[in-house]
Amino acid sequence: MGSPTAATDGSCHVDSVADLRNSASEAPPTIVQISDIHGYLESARSALLAVGEVDEFDPIVEADDQGRLHWACGDEYVLVFNGDMVDRGPASDECLDLVWRLQSEAPPGHVRYHLGNHEMALLVPDVLHWPHWYVGNQPPSVSRMYYNAIREGRVSVAFEGYEHTYAHAGSNDPIDVSSLNQSLQDAAQKLLVAMNDGEWAQVQQELVDQYPTVFGTGGTSGRGPGAGVLWLDYQYLSDDAPQQIVGHTRQRKPTRDGNVICGNVIRKNQGSIGGEGVIVETPDDVGVVVRKEDESASCTFFSEVE
Repeated sequence: MGSPTAATDGSCHVDSVADLRNSASEAPPTIVQISDIHGYLESARSALLAVGEVDEFDPIVEADDQGRLHWACGDEYVLVFNGDMVDRGPASDECLDLVWRLQSEAPPGHVRYHLGNHEMALLVPDVLHWPHWYVGNQPPSVSRMYYNAIREGRVSVAFEGYEHTYAHAGSNDPIDVSSLNQSLQDAAQKLLVAMNDGEWAQVQQELVDQYPTVFGTGGTSGRGPGAGVLWLDYQYLSDDAPQQIVGHTRQRKPTRDGNVICGNVIRKNQGSIGGEGVIVETPDDVGVVVRKEDESASCTFFSEVE
């Protein structure tokens, strides 16, 4: 597994697109969200490259001679990896390498990596013991690496866009992004101390109980109506939930119900050509860029189909 590289200014503690508006670019950045890659690197590559293949947008990434993706756009974009980079697919390590590489190449704060419920298993492996998954077969050094990445702001829970809040599963209540990200940083610091003091397993369960808005599973099987922002199933988001862009619950195509858009489309389109895509938010609109069955790319804004 690769490791995150420190930001050039030593900090990545960014909670909103407004925090990035003082950059050199006069134009506000476009936000691109991709979620639930789950180790399917080729699908992620296809979805991200599709952004630059439509007339509406410039490329966000470019591929080198080995097919590895690199940041291509200065501060014109914010890329949100909205949780669950790992497990299920064959290339979890390579998907994480993609995140760390793009974070090291992009301006600080322009590549966001949010926890999903699968990353939670790397933080609290004695609470979520999943030996059949990638996350359940990692040494404690990987958990330590994530704790440090959280403390540095390289890994967070939520991000405030123009009109939408980004989190892995979402919430029926308004999300205080700064408070939620700070809770995760506090938990990571406590887990580091507990790891060093030989109290790691005990403190893991204590912190899950202490921070239910982040870690709550909503029941023994997870995904219940009382779950936190890593676990809540899309079916339990009410029509009047705040405007959000989420992943977590599988969809065949990007889906909006009420105020919430779900972009978890990679896994359900495995075994077919096309279907992978991203959600794109500008100051004026929200749309989707998807790979089509003929391997071309298309862009549709939600305002065009209302």
